[in-house]
Amino acid sequence: MSPPFFNSSQRYSGMNKTICGFDYGTSNCALGTFQVDNSGNVKQQLLALEGDKAFIPSTLYAIARELICESVGLGMSGNAQEQYIALRAGPLANARRVRREEGFTPDEQTLFFGRSAFEQYFSLPEEGYFVKSPKSFLGASGLRPEQVGFFEDIVTAMMQNVKSKADAQLSQPLTRTVIGRPVNFQGLNAEKSNQQALAILTVAAKQAGFEDVEFLYEPIAAGLHFEQTLTENRTVIVVDIGGGTTDCAVVRMGPDYRKKEDRRDDFVGHTGERIGGNDLDVQLASNSLLPLFGSESQMKSGKPVPLQVFLNAVATNDVSAQSDFNSMETGLLLKQLLRDCSQPELLQRFIKLYNNRQNNHLVRSAEQSKIALSSQSDHLVDLAYVEQGLAHTISFDDMAEAVERPVRKMINLIDEALAQAGSLPDLVYLTGGSSQSPVIQQAIRQRLPELEVVDGDHFGSVASGLTVWSQRIFS
Repeated sequence: MSPPFFNSSQRYSGMNKTICGFDYGTSNCALGTFQVDNSGNVKQQLLALEGDKAFIPSTLYAIARELICESVGLGMSGNAQEQYIALRAGPLANARRVRREEGFTPDEQTLFFGRSAFEQYFSLPEEGYFVKSPKSFLGASGLRPEQVGFFEDIVTAMMQNVKSKADAQLSQPLTRTVIGRPVNFQGLNAEKSNQQALAILTVAAKQAGFEDVEFLYEPIAAGLHFEQTLTENRTVIVVDIGGGTTDCAVVRMGPDYRKKEDRRDDFVGHTGERIGGNDLDVQLASNSLLPLFGSESQMKSGKPVPLQVFLNAVATNDVSAQSDFNSMETGLLLKQLLRDCSQPELLQRFIKLYNNRQNNHLVRSAEQSKIALSSQSDHLVDLAYVEQGLAHTISFDDMAEAVERPVRKMINLIDEALAQAGSLPDLVYLTGGSSQSPVIQQAIRQRLPELEVVDGDHFGSVASGLTVWSQRIFS
């Protein structure tokens, strides 16, 4: 992939107003365009997607999961809508049945996004369908065609929401986009999973109304954004640690390089794997919170309780684990464990969590603890949504121990990118929301003590770089 650089500070009279860079992220979504000010200068801008915020959490809550496809179809028009109705005849019939049986009125809101999705889930976890970070599911192995179609609908609904909010702020609807992609969506069968994930994203983007769709590696997009700030040539390792993936790219960049038309030789190493901030949340929930629900208790026989059912509960970024956890077989297993365990009061908590579908809420509590521990030595986790008065204190050391394994994997990816490059770069550029973690930053500085570490725009650099690239290839 060869990303020449577009200089966003230049005067540009023929700017295409229908293009954008779209960061469909694991944790948040952002969308950027170029606008022309009163003096005729081009200015890059991230559009507001939730109130006045440029970032909207990658979440969706549906009052009934069957209504997701209905919402997608209603958001389309013309031939695209007709084709979609023919393609989703079965699911749309189910949506009509659910709407009729539940008595939903035509004007009743059935889908919620971003923070509103969180609010709906927290208030009615057992009632509807909630999904956080669906990008983590893309590329998963063993998906049946109907599952692929369902993920297409989820991503389409989210993209329709973002695009409609963006179009409302522009003089013309957006028709062309560059979407960010990790180096690898999944660790196993990487090439096959990448093809599946990109196909889902392409279908979703076109169903959302984009006519032309291109992709760019996320660390390269972040590098394009950072290059604008350099006044001298440097070799930089861009470390992009997001919610779902860690991607690294070693790039020669600076004033001389961004004038080049072909940049292939300037990207001298890149690696990526499905390991990110969500994995830190899962590990923290597993180590520090699940023991409150019986994960470390014993059976009456003296043997430990089966651990996998607990791990499945918090593996909210694993579609197979979530399918297993929500199955009827898990419910039957928990009833058996309740009879045979030595601490039934703890298993009773876990059964309540299972029945009320509060496992996403538990992982969210771990995520909020992780964020709080970035600036304080300990954090009190309020779990009253499971049981009145239930709480637990997590220390910074507890967190550091819990996330040691995924952080080590992130450092290994840096090592692989450096090995490809064959030499040390001049500096490290950190981006992605999870790179703010002091545990991660400490590990990187310990691994590369001789290098300057630059903290970038943790949330906006990828979207900004994608916008830069969109202007280059579409104008």
